[in-house]
Amino acid sequence: MNLSHFDFSIILHGKFAEMLWSGFITTIQLSSISCILAFFLGLNIAVMRMMPFAPVRFFAQCYLEFLRNTPLIVQLFFWYFGSYQVLPSFVNNWLNEMSFEFAAAVIALTFYTSAFIAEDIRSGILAIPKEQMEASRSSGFTYIRSMHYIILPQAVRLTIPPLINQFLNLAKNSSMAMVIGVGELTYQARQIESQSFKSFEAFFAATFIYICISFAITGMVNIYDKKVLNPMGKGSH
Repeated sequence: MNLSHFDFSIILHGKFAEMLWSGFITTIQLSSISCILAFFLGLNIAVMRMMPFAPVRFFAQCYLEFLRNTPLIVQLFFWYFGSYQVLPSFVNNWLNEMSFEFAAAVIALTFYTSAFIAEDIRSGILAIPKEQMEASRSSGFTYIRSMHYIILPQAVRLTIPPLINQFLNLAKNSSMAMVIGVGELTYQARQIESQSFKSFEAFFAATFIYICISFAITGMVNIYDKKVLNPMGKGSH
């Protein structure tokens, strides 16, 4: 392949560079908001999945099975086209004041990813010796307080590697938001391709940016693991 046949200057200057930058910013915003929401939602679902109260466990199990076994693209369409029927009117009015497509994508990505994060965290909880929960309960802690102060900090540290994978998957899955009109990176790359007929250049640029995002996510989570969750420098095993 002779790279001299390709003109990369079109994506470095002018409106196409601005389109790529706009898509990059939207992808970062979409991924960041969804990552944070999915983590905390998944954390709560994992705790509910382990609670001794059967109806709560049943709800969490149904939540996980439904979301993990439904394609993300179906969930995107569901929230984009069906949210008016399942959300309260005041919520829909608030979403309409924002970018409705962006909000629908955040909701879909958050719910979808939280189901996988919940299972990863549950695996981390199961890896903690049950004697620690028994000791905390015998000390007067409630189940929730025991989880919050004793079990979850250890479980999250143990699940850092799979959590990195989930965050990376979410960043890549954000490209599917283009199907409901979100102007993220892949959407903008397609717009550039359709306007310039430079398919290779447009999608090469998008691919390169996605790789940079992936390395950045991996680096930030590893720094968080070392500086916050594991400040003594011990490995996460």
